[in-house]
Amino acid sequence: MDWVLKDLAEWNDKIEEIAQDLGLDYYPQEFEVCDYHDMLGYQSYVGMPSRYPHWSFGKSFEKQNTMYKLGMGGLAYEMVINSNPCLAYLMIDNPLAMQILVMAHVYGHNDFFKNNINFSHTRAEFALETFKLNAERIRSYVETPSIGYQGVEKILDAAHAISFHVDRNQRIVRLSEDQQRQQYFHHLNKEKENWDDLKNEEKEDDFIPALSEDLLLFILENSRFLQSWEKDILRIVREETLYFLPQMETKIMNEGWASFWHYTILHKLNLPPAMHVDFIRSHNQVIRPHVGGLNPYHIGFHLMQHLAGTKNSFEEGINPQIFDIRTIDRDSSFLRRFLTQDLMEELGLFEYEQNNGKVSVSNVSNDFKGWKEVRDTLIKQVGTGSIPIIKVKGVSPLSNALLLVHEFDGRELELGYVSKTMEHISTLWSQFPVHLETQVENQEVTCIYEKGNFRVESNSEEKESA
Repeated sequence: MDWVLKDLAEWNDKIEEIAQDLGLDYYPQEFEVCDYHDMLGYQSYVGMPSRYPHWSFGKSFEKQNTMYKLGMGGLAYEMVINSNPCLAYLMIDNPLAMQILVMAHVYGHNDFFKNNINFSHTRAEFALETFKLNAERIRSYVETPSIGYQGVEKILDAAHAISFHVDRNQRIVRLSEDQQRQQYFHHLNKEKENWDDLKNEEKEDDFIPALSEDLLLFILENSRFLQSWEKDILRIVREETLYFLPQMETKIMNEGWASFWHYTILHKLNLPPAMHVDFIRSHNQVIRPHVGGLNPYHIGFHLMQHLAGTKNSFEEGINPQIFDIRTIDRDSSFLRRFLTQDLMEELGLFEYEQNNGKVSVSNVSNDFKGWKEVRDTLIKQVGTGSIPIIKVKGVSPLSNALLLVHEFDGRELELGYVSKTMEHISTLWSQFPVHLETQVENQEVTCIYEKGNFRVESNSEEKESA
């Protein structure tokens, strides 16, 4: 170890001074030095120092620990929490040059957390305490003799299975069904005050409420047989999911923003030559393209550098527009707005597909039409784009079956996962049937989970019999 805490404090002061001069606006920053074992634990808890007990966290820790010891996987260079004050971890084994890079990188993340609109609902000032209190509540249920660990685990397993089936954009105000009905009649006749007249004119039957994609919330509010502690667990899982969701939706932007600022700040630090070489080497390792996959640092950094106008030199200054982009965009809109054909060619992006075990390139970026298809395929896969959208259609009045519909976008669901997920949903729906409409092999079907059995029925057959 070529540093002591005093060295880190001195370099942090220099970094913070430059960050302020460059216009970064961030929460108060705190750093914690930890060893590899602690870092693995934080990674397993998705950065949080405290989480409720669940086997999935232990599984993640053991997997990462085993891969690290066998030399098959490394550790994160840094880990930073969206909190106020902002907390970040520094690996004790990292050399001074790496610690300086990490600290500069953290200030970029900190600024992003504070200013990007997608994080505005996360209540950063209460984040650490909220996760701690959630953990204590879950442990209290585990220690309750009438509930126990198995009872808690059963609900947590089911809640985790659908944890990302919540409203994905918290900035959109969702209207209740009554509010939607009121708005519907208002648009039919803005001058009529008595909407009962409109109902008498048989306009009520034309009203169709918007489907909700917040499956967790629907079950929480409408499952008649869940006990209060079970609903509280669902509430905790949903609350923590909504906290982490913006980080998923802005991964490319967030890492690109932080990488751009660590690169900018360290060039202004006037590092000693030897340390500067170490910095360049570490920086290139972070943003290098990955074989067989996409590196969000690579794409994000190059887009941010292009938009800032500093690719060739810092002398002309930084385009202030990037601060507006940092504030209002998420990955999907960021890529759609700014990932041009020229940039895609420069990054060497292409699309491939597998047919009968063979891999073939289906689209390339230097093609006039193909580049848009490559971009759109990428956009489909960023953030929660790889998670299917499942909406609540309603509840059957006769069987109390939960009726769901898959928003089909050309990608079929894997029926093995559908079966297991519907089993978990049935657990939360007090073992009543669960129906899911989707498409399989260009045919409309309904997946049904009922009394422990899973089956798939063709919707065309039902229409013919009707």
